[in-house]
Amino acid sequence: MPPNPPKSSVLFHRVNTATQHQNPKGMMIKKRAPIPDAVARYHTHAVGTDKCCSAVTQEVAAPVSTVWSVVRRFDNPQAYKHFVKSCHVIVGDGDVGTLREVQVISGLPANNSRERLDVLDEESHVISFSMVGGDHRLSNYKSVTTLHASPAGGGTVVVESYVVDVPPGNTKDDTCNFVDTIVRCNLQSLAQTAENLARRNNNNNSSSSKSSSVCPK
Repeated sequence: MPPNPPKSSVLFHRVNTATQHQNPKGMMIKKRAPIPDAVARYHTHAVGTDKCCSAVTQEVAAPVSTVWSVVRRFDNPQAYKHFVKSCHVIVGDGDVGTLREVQVISGLPANNSRERLDVLDEESHVISFSMVGGDHRLSNYKSVTTLHASPAGGGTVVVESYVVDVPPGNTKDDTCNFVDTIVRCNLQSLAQTAENLARRNNNNNSSSSKSSSVCPK
């Protein structure tokens, strides 16, 4: 630990807990499903007085592998993020360090965003990106998304946390309410997309199984 650590509060996102907002001692998150410590550690952010931090969880009735196949596509966020109009990779090939240019649909207080892929852990199912430019109000925005199997089995729990600067003239609650709404809409859309994909996969597997069991005459 450095001798003079930065003056910031560390928010521990122990997601045992829909999202409450930051309080003076940290953040509470509404209870949904137990989150393993190995996953929760990715959602720990050091937050100063000029930043806010929050997290949203979403349960998905589809296997982790199916949900991950959608989430990991840094080049195709519009597959489930309906606020994204288009996305173009400008540097890289999908590995860490890749940069993408995202165009946002009209109606939001933003036009475009340049984003860098910071983490892509295929084994642990973790993806993280930072906004490094563009025409928007989310300065120094960083997002971390993790997936793990739901305790009931067969499904997936998605956790997305973020930290971002509070724009001048806004409060932390205002900023969190705005970003939480976007993240929650994205994760609900992700659930629908992944569940539809899982059903298609199951139907295809069922059809293939029936075909292979029929002996030619």
